[in-house]
Amino acid sequence: MNQPHDPEGWDHWSRAMSNNAKLLRKDATFVPEVRSPTVRRRELGALLRKLRTDKGLTVEQAAEQLMFSMSKLSRMETGHGAPSRRDIRDLCALYEVTDEAERKRMMNLAVEGRQAGWWQSYDLDFDDYVGLEAAAVGLRYYQCTIVPGLLQTRAYAKAMIEVTIPKLTAERITELLEVKLTRQQVLIRKEPLLLWAVLDEAALHRMVGGRAVMVEQLDHLIEVADNANITIQIIPYGAGAHPGMDSTFNILEFAGPVPKLVYVEGLVGYNYLDRPADIDKYQQVFDYLSSLALNPKDSIAMIARVKQAYTEK
Repeated sequence: MNQPHDPEGWDHWSRAMSNNAKLLRKDATFVPEVRSPTVRRRELGALLRKLRTDKGLTVEQAAEQLMFSMSKLSRMETGHGAPSRRDIRDLCALYEVTDEAERKRMMNLAVEGRQAGWWQSYDLDFDDYVGLEAAAVGLRYYQCTIVPGLLQTRAYAKAMIEVTIPKLTAERITELLEVKLTRQQVLIRKEPLLLWAVLDEAALHRMVGGRAVMVEQLDHLIEVADNANITIQIIPYGAGAHPGMDSTFNILEFAGPVPKLVYVEGLVGYNYLDRPADIDKYQQVFDYLSSLALNPKDSIAMIARVKQAYTEK
């Protein structure tokens, strides 16, 4: 990770790397930890891409020798396609992978990549992201207008889901709310996700669900910020214009050889960026935004003031 300009924010994040997080709620229940099939496919894809390039082969050349379509091989290398056992056997033969342990590792990754995660039964448009989030060890999140999903209360999350266009049925709203609340378990699992959220001040003032919902939501932010694995910073209006005003993005970090990923969400779809140049650009932007933001202590003080204003109106 690149060190941001704000040393206090960085120190808070860095300390979380070696400290165990406290529980967000005393009555929290844990969902079983899984080896996310989404990440297993990405890990295998990165390995296959390296094996191919080490052999000096293009996707077209390798696909031709394997009698695959180029799109099939490309999907495998990007983690969007899950190779079969036979595919792994053929790939190992082409790339001359003779080490039995390495062949077994690739086979295991292929098998795990075909398993179903808990989220896949909900028919989500963003199931790939949920799988990535479930396996991430670190998440740097910038949001301009709303509270991040992992930090939303039930009432706030329900109010956000209810304004979805086209309108959703009551049953679907309940399902999506269940998904969002289950996703939050990553913050309280045995080895919790390290979350660093930088929010624009606008997210505190955008009234979602009414005053009572906002008071509860802001109080929740104050409470969870006390956890060692969560860092919250607020960019005040006084900071003026900044490069994140018309965007929202997440930088996901994984253990082991799985490469970082940037997730950019918009009204018409989702983009996943994994080119080193793109990741570096977003890391620089996040670092700059964190330097504009108040330090964690002053950020929580601002949240408390805004919460108080909601109660007085």
